[in-house]
Amino acid sequence: MARRKGLRRKLMGVARSSEARHAPPGTIAAPPDAGTPHIRVIAYSPDQIADVRIDDPKQITNYLHRFRVTWVNVDGLGNPSVIQAIGDIFNIHRLALEDVAHVRQRPKLDEFPQHLFIVARMLERIDGNLSTDQLSMFLGKDYILTFQERPGDCFDVIRQRIATEQGPLRHSGPDLLAYAILDAVVDDYYPILEGDGDVLEELEDELLEDPTPGRARSVHEIKRDLLVLRRAVWPLREVLGAMHRGNSALIALETRIYLRDCYDHTVQIIDLVEVYRDLGTSLTELYMTSISHRMNEIVKVLTIISTIFIPLSFIASVYGMNFNTSASKWNMPELHWPFGYFFALGIMATTACGMLVYFWRKGWLRKHYSAPRIRNEK
Repeated sequence: MARRKGLRRKLMGVARSSEARHAPPGTIAAPPDAGTPHIRVIAYSPDQIADVRIDDPKQITNYLHRFRVTWVNVDGLGNPSVIQAIGDIFNIHRLALEDVAHVRQRPKLDEFPQHLFIVARMLERIDGNLSTDQLSMFLGKDYILTFQERPGDCFDVIRQRIATEQGPLRHSGPDLLAYAILDAVVDDYYPILEGDGDVLEELEDELLEDPTPGRARSVHEIKRDLLVLRRAVWPLREVLGAMHRGNSALIALETRIYLRDCYDHTVQIIDLVEVYRDLGTSLTELYMTSISHRMNEIVKVLTIISTIFIPLSFIASVYGMNFNTSASKWNMPELHWPFGYFFALGIMATTACGMLVYFWRKGWLRKHYSAPRIRNEK
């Protein structure tokens, strides 16, 4: 139970070590199980590009301010001294560096005199559970600095476009690269959302035909995924809205148009999340209604059987009293009648058939319940 509770707190983004809670402001504390930082530099101009992996943060200065855009990406936050050294090179505020290491940040946008600090959440599956990785991004005049919790991201398409000069990235500033990174994060939400939607539609048909606890558990897992996705995309919408409506000199007017399109995508995702959450809630209610209906059907059958056997038990008990007929002529004269046994069985059969006919006419033996079909309007 404690392990499950800890996993839930991690998935919901509220886990934080006691050391981080009581440390002085600006302290860089490595997250638990954080990997060794791996630094990759992609520096480019319209006519040249450099793509290298470095071990010493000081080597970043060999590329910074010498190209139109310098993108420094750090995978892994296990070495606070490396994070601090990189922060010193780019003159990053220590509170921002603390937020980089505290990987349970809500998506946000912080403005500093020389750069913008942007936090977003990237989706990831951990042991079958949907979780998010924090992406910390600094947008400067001629650089992009990104920190990720662990290797593996959705930016390979961006790197390929930079390398092959596809699109306007090689001829634009770092603000367009920041948009491309955020757009890749948002686009990565769609496959998860579409997959959950397909599963919900399948579960809808299955729950109508055979509501089982396993299918209800699947609905609950989908609802948990949608909650994680909702916590990632709702504040990200505010970040993109502030970026395309703001007045920062680091974001060009043309880039704001792209950011507005990315903002529209987040709105669309939020709408789909809410629709699927409502569908999941409806399916849960459908499961409970179906189970309740099945229980009522079982209770009804048992009640009918019990009701039929009440008069039969009365007849059997009457003929089982065995009063002596020699003491009185009214004491069970059928006991010495040759057809008394068949007479008693006939009364019981007639009573049972009569009650069954009565129940049938009342509609108690016919199925007249049909579970409503829930349709997902797209």
